[in-house]
Order: sequence, then C-alpha cells, then structure tokens
Amino acid sequence: MAKKSSIEKNKRRIRMVASKGGRRESLRNIIKNKNLPLEERFAASLKMSEEPRDSSPSRVRNRCEITGRPRGYYRKLKMSRIALRDLASFGQIPGIVKSSW
Repeated sequence: MAKKSSIEKNKRRIRMVASKGGRRESLRNIIKNKNLPLEERFAASLKMSEEPRDSSPSRVRNRCEITGRPRGYYRKLKMSRIALRDLASFGQIPGIVKSSW
C-alpha cells in the first residue's frame, strides 16, 4: 500500500488539473499561435508561468485504484498488476482465469 500522503497529493493534482485545465489550454493556444504578435505571446507565457505547477496534466501520476501503487499500472483496468493478480486469483474479475498447464 502506498503512503496516504502520496495518494492524497495525486488526488489534489487531479482536482487542480480539472479546475485549471481550460485556462492552461487557452494560454497554450495563444503561445503556439504564430500569427499573434510576439509581445502578446510572451505575455501569455508569463501568465502560464504564474499558474501552479500542479495544474499541469503531466504532473498527475497513474495510480492503482485499490492499493495506490504507482508502477505496473494497467490503464484499461485502472489497477496495478499485483492487485489484478490477487483479484483474478479469487475469481473476482469476470472473464479472467488463472492459466495452468
């Protein structure tokens, strides 16, 4: 099980990305637009740097919904490989059978 502080910090980042995402996207579009004057684009980049770092989507870490483990994460199932194996061993995931030969 991951530390509670790490899990909560990641949840806080997810909430911040959701709330500030539209503003960051509009500033990013202004910065990338080559038709706008350089001063306006530079002002947008300064505003972007004033935004909190945790509002960037790349700061969010994929974590297991069950254990909070950050590595060995399956995006489709939203859980780690270890949690997947435990649930599959107990037959709690439909359609997944432990292989034997």
